[in-house]
This record gives sequence, C-alpha cells and structure tokens, in this order.
Amino acid sequence: MSVNTMRFAVVLLGVCVWSLKLSSAAKVSLADKVLVFPYETDFSFVVLTPQKEMSLTAFTLCMRVATELPEERQIILFAYRTADYDELNVWREKDGRISFYMSGDGTFFYLPPLTTFRTSLCLTWESRTGLTAFWVEGKRSTYHVYKPGHSIQPKGTVLLGQDPDKHLGGLEAIQSFVGEVTDLNMWDWVLSRSLIQAWHYGNRVPKGNIFDWATLEYELNGNVMVVDEE
Repeated sequence: MSVNTMRFAVVLLGVCVWSLKLSSAAKVSLADKVLVFPYETDFSFVVLTPQKEMSLTAFTLCMRVATELPEERQIILFAYRTADYDELNVWREKDGRISFYMSGDGTFFYLPPLTTFRTSLCLTWESRTGLTAFWVEGKRSTYHVYKPGHSIQPKGTVLLGQDPDKHLGGLEAIQSFVGEVTDLNMWDWVLSRSLIQAWHYGNRVPKGNIFDWATLEYELNGNVMVVDEE
C-alpha cells in the first residue's frame, strides 16, 4: 500500500468516526415525543425527510415551540435550504419579531413572544396572491402580501436547530435553537381557519403530506434529545 493510499484511508476513517459521533441513524415517528435542544451549539440539529418533494406554491407549517432564550438573541425555528438559496426559513429576530424568508428578503410580524411555555405556531402562504400569515394559539395575524408568483424549489435539506449558511454547512452557535419543539406538521396547501384551530386544540386534522409528526423520518445530530410528551 502506498503512503498516499494509507493517508487517504486514515482520513476517511476519521471522517466516518466523526460522523458516527455527531449523527444517529435515521428514525421514524415522533408520536407523543418532544425534541429537546438543551445547549447552544454549532453542531446539534435534526434533519427531517419530507414525504414528497418540496416543490411548493402553497403550504401550511405548524409546530409547538418553547424557548427561554432572550429576545435580543436571534433564533432559527425552521430552515429549508437548497444548494443555492434559503428556500424557506422561519426566524425569531433580535427585536422579537417572527420572520419568514424565501430566497431573499423576508417579511416580519409582531407576534406574542415565544416563552418557556409552549406556543402553537403556524405559518400559511400561497403563491397565487402572496397572502401569508402566522397563526398563534389558533389566532391569525394580519395578512402580509409576500412574493406572489414565487415557487419554492425542491432537492434541498430541512433542518431544525441550525441555519445552514450553505448547503449543510456554515452553522453558527449564536443562531442555534435552544428549547423544545413538538408536533411539527406541514401540508402543501393552506389549511382553513377551522382546521388550524382544530390542530391547535389537538383535534383530528388531515395528516401532513410533507411532514407528519406521527410518521416523521428524522436524523439526530449532536446533543438533541427525544423525550416523552407529558
């Protein structure tokens, strides 16, 4: 075996060991479970596998979220990135506003603050009119008109806990999520007010056809914990 071949083998082994330390094998279903992000890091995140390609002209995204991070700290709540763009990102900004970005400038909402107590949070958008709104505890914000005619592109990666500044890279601890997430679901259409309120109260709604918490395929990386719902 040549020296170069031996060096390559050693490097490859090191990469494999590092990957095993950071990542667990893909798992399925988070029914009655909560994802806990206990620490600020630049390596802890969860990769979500959508049930269909995220080529979208409309969507509803819902989750239940809690955090104790101070409002002057920016937090990534949901990140979907392709090789070239942040296709769909949801943030809590440093001034406390909740923002929504698709491939460029975002739109910003003044909503009740996220706290240590769980908030049910939904986001709806549809391309035909550009109408977008957040829903907190089943109540809709004022509509914004944001990027009418836009389409979200497929073949990207969805992360919870981190914002990749490039495709699966460029993670920053100062933007990481610390707290709890549960019951994340996503549909490729805009749910009605009655369905969003039904989801908020824990009643039966159509299963998310992009993400369904009960059948979700996911991969843990770093210090993320899965704990029983109580």
